[in-house]
Amino acid sequence: MSTAKARSAHAKAILGPELHSKLANTSVLLVGAGGIGCELLKNIVLTGFGKITLLDLDTIDISNLNRQFLFKKKDVKQSKAMVAAQTASHFNPNVRITPIHDNIKEPQYDVQWFQQFDIVLNALDNLDARRHVNKMCMAAQVPLVESGTAGYLGQVQPLLKDETECFDCIPKPTPKTFPVCTIRSTPSQPIHCIVWSKSYLMGQLFGEDEDAGGELDEAEKQGENEQEIATLRKEAQAFKVVRDSLRDSNTTNAAKLVFQKVFNADIKNLLIMADMWKSRSPPTPLDYDSILDDTFESGKVNGTSTPNAVASGSGTSHSTSTPNNPTNGHANGTANASNLKDQRALTLKDNLNLFISSTDRLADRLRHGETTISFDKDDEDTLDFVTAASNLRSYAYGIDGKTRWEVKEMAGNIIPAIATTNAIISGLIVLQALHLLKKSHGQLRNVHLQFKPAVPLSAIRLSTPNPQCGVCRDTYAYVPCDPARTVLRDIVKGIMGDDERDVSVYEDKRVLSDPDWDDNVDSTLESLNVTRGKFLSIVDEEGERETISIAIGLLSPNHSVDGPPFILPSSLPIPPPKIKPAPTPATPPRTSQKRPLSVENEDGVIDLAPTPKKRRSGPTGSSNGTGSASKKRKLEDGSSPSKRRRLEEDGVVALDGPNDDLGPVDHVQLSSQGQEEAEYITIDSD
Repeated sequence: MSTAKARSAHAKAILGPELHSKLANTSVLLVGAGGIGCELLKNIVLTGFGKITLLDLDTIDISNLNRQFLFKKKDVKQSKAMVAAQTASHFNPNVRITPIHDNIKEPQYDVQWFQQFDIVLNALDNLDARRHVNKMCMAAQVPLVESGTAGYLGQVQPLLKDETECFDCIPKPTPKTFPVCTIRSTPSQPIHCIVWSKSYLMGQLFGEDEDAGGELDEAEKQGENEQEIATLRKEAQAFKVVRDSLRDSNTTNAAKLVFQKVFNADIKNLLIMADMWKSRSPPTPLDYDSILDDTFESGKVNGTSTPNAVASGSGTSHSTSTPNNPTNGHANGTANASNLKDQRALTLKDNLNLFISSTDRLADRLRHGETTISFDKDDEDTLDFVTAASNLRSYAYGIDGKTRWEVKEMAGNIIPAIATTNAIISGLIVLQALHLLKKSHGQLRNVHLQFKPAVPLSAIRLSTPNPQCGVCRDTYAYVPCDPARTVLRDIVKGIMGDDERDVSVYEDKRVLSDPDWDDNVDSTLESLNVTRGKFLSIVDEEGERETISIAIGLLSPNHSVDGPPFILPSSLPIPPPKIKPAPTPATPPRTSQKRPLSVENEDGVIDLAPTPKKRRSGPTGSSNGTGSASKKRKLEDGSSPSKRRRLEEDGVVALDGPNDDLGPVDHVQLSSQGQEEAEYITIDSD
């Protein structure tokens, strides 16, 4: 047997010749080449999927090497997609892998691009990208297998338009946010300082937002402290001088200017607001020169004593005079025992030196052409800056500091990953993908890897689409066009055809037109920034029909320049009636079981109704009685008394049995045999 045949022999035996041969011509898109992506790429290559497109934006970091086995140390800083494709191609030379180092949200990856694939496999760790791929697959009507892991937990979910719920059918929890004033003025946890360094300070110094006015306006609307917000506005305005120094090549002490502004002047301004510190410990302004020359005392501010601060990485409160904790925050020998750079506890002086170094590196990048720099956990310069800045702020506020590794984990929202979990989930993804390709929709399952040793895997049947979902319930249409020549009114009218309903038009969350506002209807799509890869949503104003989503694409290069500016689909989309949520049933009023209060009559007399007497059992009605006694008890407790009463009203005597004494008889009846026989009826217990 040849090497090629031997390589595929087991897969062919398991899948069967028909399905195995079909896989060779199956085109699959794998989005993500990280923890799950590496395992999954290996699986689909060895299974025999013939045409694989691998897309990932990320580059290889040394922290990936413990679980992403397709990479080696020499590959650090290179494209994950490129290296993974090169490594996995040796597993099966018959497979063609096309790597793409790019962002899946780029406009060229539109609906038409997705339609070239038979199936899409998601191996992403980003909620926004997952939602984007989900919407594109719903619009292109391409099957999608969604997946994810978190430590020992994992999930695989096959998604199919109109057959199963989509990724957005169930609302996802929103990322946790913190009040602006907590982040900017009164942090109490390490995460507050990390968010401040990453989202606020990085933006103020190296980003586009100079005054952060919008954020403060929103905080003011939500009723946060007005005096505190006014102080924060003054701080934001003062950043302009510091920002300019970072971009000026003639400035030699930019890092010191930033430090003195952020960790000294701003903190002193906050201390002026005495009311803010009545119920919390005030922060300590840091001094640049005294920290560097080991003379800084954290216990005094302007000659007055302040609460003890916490040295970065020490984890305990200390006084500056404590022998085990020197005045500049140096950690003891045990803390410095670790030789790993990222896991070493940093002293106050270490953090300041790291702050100076990282600020100078980022400033140098700005001076050499970069317009803005934002945080990226894989960018050494920005990670160093956020680590140093957050630890310096933590020291000033008496909060435990964090190592560089911990800051990277928290700032980068890194979820702990385990190689075994990724391997299990990757295998389950392939199984669900095979069911989709065979169109065995009844075999599809939503599979969970869970904390139950006896039942580690749980498989449940897929739910139907959520009628209220704003993604998979839309009716999609693909329209290639020239955005520079296509007018909004024309494309909407073309899609609606003879339908005269009142509609509003949206692009994402932007309102482009509605029945009472038509300023944009004669504008081109290009002028409205509605271009390739975006969606126009046509919403029924009456809410009777589902939304029509128009996926914007580009015209073919062969399309005549004098031709129509857009091409409508051969059959216009007809949205189904909208399923309205069932009204919540009103809770019926509870009927009181209490007897109503008696009412006093005109003579001042209250007529009390007699209390109903309980029926008394006869002498034979004991609990252990049998025969007629049990029948009589049932007559008294069940529905038989009403039957007895109706019979007596009809003049019929109802007896419990043939041996009961009839008493005086008013009349007799001749039986058919001519014998006199008393008329009686026996009521059975049945």
